[in-house]
Amino acid sequence: MLITLIAAVADNRAIGKDNALAWDMPADREFFMNEIRGHDVVMGRRTYESHHEEDPIPYRKAIVVTRQTDYSAKAGFVCHSLEEAYNLGRQRGEEELFILGGGGIYEMAIQDADRLIITEIHTTIEGDAFFPAINLEEWTEVSRKSFPADSQHRFPYEFVRYERS
Repeated sequence: MLITLIAAVADNRAIGKDNALAWDMPADREFFMNEIRGHDVVMGRRTYESHHEEDPIPYRKAIVVTRQTDYSAKAGFVCHSLEEAYNLGRQRGEEELFILGGGGIYEMAIQDADRLIITEIHTTIEGDAFFPAINLEEWTEVSRKSFPADSQHRFPYEFVRYERS
């Protein structure tokens, strides 16, 4: 099973603040949904509660990673470690499991990842959650598509794919 981290990341590696994204990028949202369609997704409890608990991602199940032993996710499964989440993904027949964050989950999962799908948002934002630095000695960039800022997108952005070298 492939492990893929997918994230929208500012130039300073910020991914959000106060459990919210710092931008509204319709093209990124569409890209994200198309990439994860049909796959289970793994996220930390705070990411789940702030983005997915009340409005679950359609077409797939959330696997919520938390240390809280009595936690219940009404729109998904609960695991208490990434390894447990990976095992559940395998049991459910996943060919590719997507990691959606937040920052702490990305930091732990990047060592296990086979692929990174990053939307580079070309701005610097104030954040309290960050994507780990990508060590280019461990990753090979396999594609990049660039887009300018426009009436729907305040910042220029790029869709970038990496595979482990």
